[in-house]
Amino acid sequence: MEQLLKRELGCSRVKAVGSSGGGCISEGQSYSTDSGTVFAKINHKSQARCMFDGEKASLEAILSTNTIRVPRPMKVVDLEAGGAVFIMEHVDMKSLNRYAAQLGQQLADLHLHNKRQKEKQNKEQQTVGKGSGRSEVPVIDKFGFHIKTCCGYIPQVNDWQDDWVSFYVQQRLQHQLGLVEQSYGDREARELWASLQLKIPQLFAGVEVEPALLHGDLWSGNVAEYSDGPIIFDPASFYGHAEYELGIAGMFGGFGKHFYNAYHEKIPKAPGFDKRHQLYQLFHYLNHWNHFGTGYRGSSLRIMKELSK
Repeated sequence: MEQLLKRELGCSRVKAVGSSGGGCISEGQSYSTDSGTVFAKINHKSQARCMFDGEKASLEAILSTNTIRVPRPMKVVDLEAGGAVFIMEHVDMKSLNRYAAQLGQQLADLHLHNKRQKEKQNKEQQTVGKGSGRSEVPVIDKFGFHIKTCCGYIPQVNDWQDDWVSFYVQQRLQHQLGLVEQSYGDREARELWASLQLKIPQLFAGVEVEPALLHGDLWSGNVAEYSDGPIIFDPASFYGHAEYELGIAGMFGGFGKHFYNAYHEKIPKAPGFDKRHQLYQLFHYLNHWNHFGTGYRGSSLRIMKELSK
């Protein structure tokens, strides 16, 4: 790995520092180089390139909003023996503690960024002589993303759609349930889905959904803090409903009242939030079922039953 980093980064000195780490999907190691410390994330799966290209694009998109800190991405490189390595900025991080409220505020700013850009553009277009109405970060008016991103190692279908409910039903839930069907042929899941599909549009009655740039996989293992504030990493971004982000945040702990209070001060809960919250958790339970097996079947079916009533 040292030789690869020397070649790809044009460094003369590379040395592994600290202990190696990793999550459920990839392994990682920090390296000291003559141009600073970098973090290399390594995965030997055949789909590693797709995963890391999507993650790099996600970090770049979040970085461009200037709302919340993420590690600065550098380069994705194929490994000769298969798989890939993703090289990014090393950040000294520790568990989220002091900056939970700031994380809530900054996450809300991330979610509001596209809407604010749109408002700014509209205002400039209506004001004679006040610029072109174009911003450095393009305004997005559809749901999706310009590249595949992976939640875990499963690629997400990010094809652009005008309608959020259609996007979420077809490209998130239906896609995951199709994978469940391939692997398990689960009759109860199939029957519950047939019933739930009819109910989903009602959960969005009277709710206007604006495309918001999402982290996409914001559980407690993907947030931390550094010396100056909160930091988020391992994204699986796309433009979607801001509420979607809070689905997995509510599943595995790690986010307390200071985070939620600060977030909802900027983005108040809309009517029907609690049922949509369950609907967004359903995606992640299905995704975990497809990643880790039938231990997540019960939670998936329970939500489908409750929302089908």
